[in-house]
Amino acid sequence: MNIEIKNRFTGQIILSGEYESVKDAILKNSNANLRGADLCNANLRGADLCGANLRGADLCGANLCDANLRDANLCDANLRGANLRDANLCDANLCDANLYGADLRDANLRDANLRDANLCDANLRGADLCGADLSNADLSGADLSGADLSGANLYGAGNIELPIISLSGSAHSLFYINGKIKIGCKEHRLLEWVENYEKIGKENDYTESQIKEYGGYIMMINNMIKETTK
Repeated sequence: MNIEIKNRFTGQIILSGEYESVKDAILKNSNANLRGADLCNANLRGADLCGANLRGADLCGANLCDANLRDANLCDANLRGANLRDANLCDANLCDANLYGADLRDANLRDANLRDANLCDANLRGADLCGADLSNADLSGADLSGADLSGANLYGAGNIELPIISLSGSAHSLFYINGKIKIGCKEHRLLEWVENYEKIGKENDYTESQIKEYGGYIMMINNMIKETTK
């Protein structure tokens, strides 16, 4: 089929020809400069885009699941609602990128530049953000459960209150951020957990030993927060 990829801003043709798909066109022209490319809703699942120049590209709703975007330049790119689950974004430049509502579950964002990025409502469960630069990023409503934020720069990150605590318990992982604790799929304010953890545990078929275990985690976090707010 005839595939044509244009610059979203100028309408200039970047790639044109007979290819099986947009993915096929890109992979067969691996040295193409995709800056500003209109790739909205493109299926790029598993594509090798290592080091690609996608600055300012429109990847809204694109499927980039399992894609290799290591060292890619995605600065100013529109990735709203994109599927980036399990994608490799190690060392990628996502400065000022729009990742609103993007699925970044289990993505590798180690040492990525996410400065000033819009991550509102993004799903970052289990993502590797070790060493990532999230300074001034907007994380409103983002799910960071189980994410590794070791060494990440969160200076000025919007709607984030430190500390962020992630623990692996015998039944479910526990995640504390912005005054709330999430255990498994249950999320409540810290005070509600402190007052009702036994009841919540019983309602969710936790054993007595598990209730005691998670109660210990909750009280530890509560005491830690009390100390930091003195």
